Amino acid sequence: MTFARPDHTSDFDTLPRMPAWVTSTRAETLEDVAFFSGAALSHLHVVLGREEVPQALLRDRLALRAAEACVAVSGRPERAGELRDMVNLLRPGDLPGPAGETCLTWRRAVERPVSVKALGRALPTLEPGQIVAWLDAGQGAPVTRTVMVLEVVLTIAPRAEVAALILADAALAQALGWEHLVPLLAPGLKRADLRKRGDDLRLACHRALITSAIEAVRQAADLARRATHLKGVAPKLRAKGAGDAVEMFLTRDAVAPSALPLPDRAARRLCDRLVDLGAVRELTGRDTFRLYGV
Repeated sequence: MTFARPDHTSDFDTLPRMPAWVTSTRAETLEDVAFFSGAALSHLHVVLGREEVPQALLRDRLALRAAEACVAVSGRPERAGELRDMVNLLRPGDLPGPAGETCLTWRRAVERPVSVKALGRALPTLEPGQIVAWLDAGQGAPVTRTVMVLEVVLTIAPRAEVAALILADAALAQALGWEHLVPLLAPGLKRADLRKRGDDLRLACHRALITSAIEAVRQAADLARRATHLKGVAPKLRAKGAGDAVEMFLTRDAVAPSALPLPDRAARRLCDRLVDLGAVRELTGRDTFRLYGV
């Protein structure tokens, strides 16, 4: 569905675009790739500081992308649509399965500001002391620190790819002064990359950060436009609880009508109304068990 872009089209031209020399240049040497990843992260840092970007929604959507990448690395067939179903249609008492658990892990990792306690909530099998030790394994510049954390965890626990990538992203967030973890490494790394060490791993991580930062900036601009449109139509919604429902759409990748703070029929009507207004999209293409998102 194409969203209407009424009077505020120009508002999103103010979001700085990633320079073309970052998006189009193919660097080969470690030195050059490190330069471009630094430029891409610096630009992303500026974008993440913009008030119009729905930060929680962006992180949740990037978490889904990271989960999809991790599930693929593990050799499982589930992709984004199936992962959405697993976590958003989960009923009390149901188990999400391995792929769904990976998705929930990433969602928990981005929900709260980075801390040992928050990381322990996302990775409950790890002791707090272990999390601290692995985070402290990284030293130096932000990406160098990130790669060191990733390498240490994968060396000690080679099958703990999800934990290693989350902790590496957490180390990057801490080094860059970001309050929350932003999933960047996982979508850009292949299974073979996670077996690399030293400069080979560093080169792969720099490349992954370039591609992921470019995608994160693109998504930030798109979500800023969509979120502003949703906020603009919110006053037209007369259902009781519509304001809280809108807030859920502004913070979650996908929402089931049953999760909204309205009676079932009213929730479905609200979702249909928002689709008609071009403020949200139906994400599944199904007639039943639908999910909606900005």
